[in-house]
Amino acid sequence: MEWQAWDIPSQPFGLRAYLPRQVTPAPVLTVYVEGDGLAWLSPSTPSSDPTPIHPLGLALALAQPEGNAAYLGRPCQYGQAESVPCGMPFWTNRRFAPEVIEATNQGVEALKRRFQAQHLILVGYSGGGAVAALVASRRRDVVGLVTVAGNLDPQAWVQWHGLEALSGSLSPVEEVTALASVPQWHFVGAKDENISPALVEGFAARFPAGQRPHVVTVPGFDHQCCWAERWPELWHRLQPQMYP
Repeated sequence: MEWQAWDIPSQPFGLRAYLPRQVTPAPVLTVYVEGDGLAWLSPSTPSSDPTPIHPLGLALALAQPEGNAAYLGRPCQYGQAESVPCGMPFWTNRRFAPEVIEATNQGVEALKRRFQAQHLILVGYSGGGAVAALVASRRRDVVGLVTVAGNLDPQAWVQWHGLEALSGSLSPVEEVTALASVPQWHFVGAKDENISPALVEGFAARFPAGQRPHVVTVPGFDHQCCWAERWPELWHRLQPQMYP
């Protein structure tokens, strides 16, 4: 199936989406939210353009074996880095800022209308996991929240890596109450040195026992490998539990 780009005029950031050229309306749409992309050139040098070199979020969307899927890039990616109000803070310490979440929520809504969907499944890769969770906490039409190597507790993540705090960013940890009623599945690679299984388990442990998200640690996987290649298999494990 051929896909095409769609630039969504969300505010305050425009967003790049990719979706099938031929859209068939259906009740459920899965939206894949990209990771942080090329945010840093080195641990101390931010990039001038956060567009991902290998967009794993897009690879996951393209690998979904059935059902409607669309992809949503993050603010300032895909040629938007020099546009107003983009600036390095929005792909470094303010990557999960309220403005970022609002623009992404608008992008999700635009895709929902384009597909004439009633329900959404949000899938976030890496930092896109935080964005997807924060968007899900603000909506009432999300029937599934799925993350792949998702950064669900940014404060614990920066402490684990010895990094500076993401000042100006929101955290899914602050939205546990709002997310408790959303079915959730969080995949993490057993060999992931960026987002460890312990970080994801720590996020899940914040929920009441009866509403705790599912955490699936996949042996042999790391932060990049082998999510896209194995996504059809993982997707089939989720599908019976997600569709309303």
